[in-house]
Amino acid sequence: MPAGTLYLVATPIGNLGDFSSRARQTLESVDFIAAEDTRVTKKLLTALSLPFKPMVSYFEHNRRQRGEEILSRLLDGQSCALVTDAGTPAISDPGEDLVALCAQHAVPVIPVPGCCAAVCALAASGLPTGRWCFEGFLSVNKKVRRTHLAGLQDEKRTMIFYEAPHKLCQTLCDLQDAFGGTRRIALSRELTKLHEQTLRMTLAQAVAYFSETPPRGEFVLIVEGAPDPSDEAQDDDRMAQALEQVKTRVAAGETRKDAVKMVSAALGVKKNALYQAALALEE
Repeated sequence: MPAGTLYLVATPIGNLGDFSSRARQTLESVDFIAAEDTRVTKKLLTALSLPFKPMVSYFEHNRRQRGEEILSRLLDGQSCALVTDAGTPAISDPGEDLVALCAQHAVPVIPVPGCCAAVCALAASGLPTGRWCFEGFLSVNKKVRRTHLAGLQDEKRTMIFYEAPHKLCQTLCDLQDAFGGTRRIALSRELTKLHEQTLRMTLAQAVAYFSETPPRGEFVLIVEGAPDPSDEAQDDDRMAQALEQVKTRVAAGETRKDAVKMVSAALGVKKNALYQAALALEE
């Protein structure tokens, strides 16, 4: 008897309208569903007017034993849909172990695409999207977390992290310590939901903002990669040239604000950085 198929069915991360017709058809056709939390999945099936199917739980603490049980049913020819509470299974999720198990036993695995918070946040970040790396949740162990971040200090790709609201402030401080306060970050929360928000700022600004604004909702952090040394040298040269032009304009009677505005537009230097540099030079 040929093996059944494991379907990786992405579920909405907030907006039920993101559930695809193909995902609906898959859940209707499989023999059983493996769910991160069967209670959450039952609520989803009810909200989408889908029929209940036999269901088993599959999560972090039972993945080894339950994975073997699911594999046995798949090898007997049954088909299974793997779902998480929200998002794409096997991404920062114990489903990766089940997929690896199926791969070892030649069980077909078919993804049914849908929402992934990491990709949605990356697309909306305004940071480079050509090359990126997904780092998931940082360890709660301080030493492990800081070692992890130290290993990323020279990472040039855009980095993606997940974080819970109660740990966000500490994580932002650790990111600032590792990468510097001027590194850019985009913070997305409550994606696809009513209070969806994406904030774009530097790490220093993010630390200051959330020290006064209590974080709410689950966050995806998109962090700018390390600059290329040659780019840094070019930026330093451009800043030095811009400062000289600001100095000349101010000496000719322009206000510092007007001089910075004109020079930043002409040379492509960040206006705020140029203003602060000009202010420091005068002082």
